[in-house]
Amino acid sequence: MTRLLLLALIGTATPARAQQPTPEQAAAILANRPDLNGTIRQRITESRLTPDQIRQRLRAAGYPADLLDPYLDAAASPTGTPGDDVYAAVRQLGLTEAGTPVPVTVRAAAPTQGPGLRRFGADVFGDSTTQFQPALSGPVDRGYRLGPGDNLVLILSGEVEASHTLDVNREGFVVIPQVGQVFVSGLTLDQLETQLDRRLARVYSGIGRGEGARTRYHVTVARLRTNQIFVIGDVVRPGSYQISSAGTVLTALYAARGPSATGSFREIAVRRGGRTVMTFDLYDYLLRGDNASDLRLESGDVIFVPVHGPLIELTGPVVRPAIYELAPRETLRDLVTAAGGFEPGAQLRRIQINRVLPPRARTETGRERVVIDLGPDQFAQGTPPAFPLEPGDRVAVFGVPERRRTYVTVRGNVWQEGEIGYTAGMRLSDALRMAGGVKPDVYLDQVLVSRLNRDSTRTQLRASLADSTGRVAVDLPLSEDDEIIVFSRTTFRPVRYVVVTGAVRKGGRIPYREGMTLRDAVLLADGTTEDALLTEAEVARLPADRSGGVLATTLRIPLDSTYVFDRGRTGRYQGPPGIPAAAGGAPEFVLTAYDNVLIFRQPDWELQRTVALGGQVKYPGRYALKSRSERLNDLIQRAGGLTREAYPGGVQFIRGQDGLGRIGIDLPAVLRDPRNSDNLIMQSGDSVFVPEYSPVVRVAGAVNAPASVSYVEGKGLDYYIESAGGFARLADKGRTYVTQPDGSLEAVKRRVILADGKPTPLAGATVTVPAKDPNEKKDFPAIFGAIAQVVAGAVTVIVLLATRK
Repeated sequence: MTRLLLLALIGTATPARAQQPTPEQAAAILANRPDLNGTIRQRITESRLTPDQIRQRLRAAGYPADLLDPYLDAAASPTGTPGDDVYAAVRQLGLTEAGTPVPVTVRAAAPTQGPGLRRFGADVFGDSTTQFQPALSGPVDRGYRLGPGDNLVLILSGEVEASHTLDVNREGFVVIPQVGQVFVSGLTLDQLETQLDRRLARVYSGIGRGEGARTRYHVTVARLRTNQIFVIGDVVRPGSYQISSAGTVLTALYAARGPSATGSFREIAVRRGGRTVMTFDLYDYLLRGDNASDLRLESGDVIFVPVHGPLIELTGPVVRPAIYELAPRETLRDLVTAAGGFEPGAQLRRIQINRVLPPRARTETGRERVVIDLGPDQFAQGTPPAFPLEPGDRVAVFGVPERRRTYVTVRGNVWQEGEIGYTAGMRLSDALRMAGGVKPDVYLDQVLVSRLNRDSTRTQLRASLADSTGRVAVDLPLSEDDEIIVFSRTTFRPVRYVVVTGAVRKGGRIPYREGMTLRDAVLLADGTTEDALLTEAEVARLPADRSGGVLATTLRIPLDSTYVFDRGRTGRYQGPPGIPAAAGGAPEFVLTAYDNVLIFRQPDWELQRTVALGGQVKYPGRYALKSRSERLNDLIQRAGGLTREAYPGGVQFIRGQDGLGRIGIDLPAVLRDPRNSDNLIMQSGDSVFVPEYSPVVRVAGAVNAPASVSYVEGKGLDYYIESAGGFARLADKGRTYVTQPDGSLEAVKRRVILADGKPTPLAGATVTVPAKDPNEKKDFPAIFGAIAQVVAGAVTVIVLLATRK
């Protein structure tokens, strides 16, 4: 039996043929099927599980705990009627068994007050651990009555060895070979055996059931018939059910998932042949496990669950706070008994009832709700009175006050802080001893005792300790509710530290300890780094005299090679080379609190700077710079120069430092003259790539046919744009630019009177034509005004020149 996701939530068993969806599949179904919202909410409502219980079961089944959070709104109600696709998705999720329609009627939940307060007994039928269905195979009790559809087995042993399978036909007969028809319908097993004694004796001599019989027989029920039972009224799943003939009222109720939120637990009617044969009270079963009145059903029986009777809400310190349904003439005493009685923390002196007056008792508008308090004079040895209750009453049981008595509290510098039981005559020394005593760093001069007065104010008292053993100089007598605070000298001390910075692995503040040396501080800073200067360090110390604005005095402390703590087997330092340090002999320097230690770094020390050189050079690779002044030309010469296929005009020079990116340089000019300004000083992380010659020009952007066009020496910008189909309709011609193969950018220069200056693309260049912004609007009056000013200025110049002539 495989339990599916939502099946575990609502309590339905699913056959093994159903395949459990993965968490991802379940989440996808819930996200993509909004039409399932109403159905899923209804099923969750009918399950009677709290949101926390649903999340726990989802988590236990391997699903996300919040998978169904969007469906846990109790106020939401489904709309519309689900179709076949809804049923299919619900069955895929395991909401119901295949072939079982999903009901769409939503019943109103019973009123609740406290959080999580639910109707008593609802969980019993909502749990999916069992269907409470008797097996269709035997055995059965001796009082079971046979009927059409039962299957019997008759076994003969002794002088005759035989077995017969006997089916009870529709007329109520079984046919026994050599014996003939025997009417069994309505007989119990005892009655059947009495009849078989008589009928079998006609055929078999000496037959019987005792030890002395020469031929013995045994008859049993091998398979039970099923009865058609109708469960209607206020139940979760009303309808017709096929249940075992050994089934009872409880069997049918479990199959129908029990009474609904509006159904009764107290007066369930069983009707047979048009009359009521019994009324079943589920509280006998739920409260005491008593099923003596559980009637065995017959085919055609109708179980009717009416609307619930008076519902009473019970909250407070009782064993089972819940909503209970009261039978006629039941009182407050019966209600508390049904709830399992009072918890130990119940007050047993007061119960409050919030009541909405019945219509017959309402005398004035606005006074329909009343509060009834039952006082201590109405309780008899902790038993509540037999006070009559009304439908809708809300009964609140009060707990004892939270305030505790007979204790004192010890806090602070003792071994066991907390509350200590108070006894008459207790003194401060007794309380300290019961708290495990004081700690060695206890502050002796004062122990504070806060005493509670009768008006809830507090008075501050104080005492002192004679020594660190906890002996009290003046042993103060204590009172109930006193609060004792013992102090520690450490609490009043400033946090002392030293600071280590510079060439150490983990610089910062280090707690100061008496006698700490410079070596200790470097060790606590995880040692020196590779670039540490191990000839001397600087210690800045707080001055004793701050006159004249002095903030610190500095000391130069000698170091030696022993400050390098990581060494090889031979004792030799294995790090990178640097300024050598003395072999040893530097004296240990003792630090004081708040010293600031600076471990110097070696000047001009660093690891190799590397650059990448690739493409058409003789020896490409990653090169380490020899000096800080090495330039691009020097690097290319170290790499053996360019190959014959190299295209220096298309060099790609990228500088990663500071995020500069590609830099346009004239490599042919650099190779001709190392003094050229483009012969840049190389930096760590630079990348230089010299490509092969590329005899094409790429045209991209707002042209009709972006493409790569063969390079023709001397051809201008217009040639390549026309070769790519010309400008597109939205082309911004004035912003056309060329990315030359060396990375430099050249744009069209707009001129008012003379022709525009257009760059000439080189082999390997890229021509880019930007597109206009369709939302951009030009200010034509301003443009025409500017042109008019230029023309007017030109006319003025011409007139002046003509006048001078």
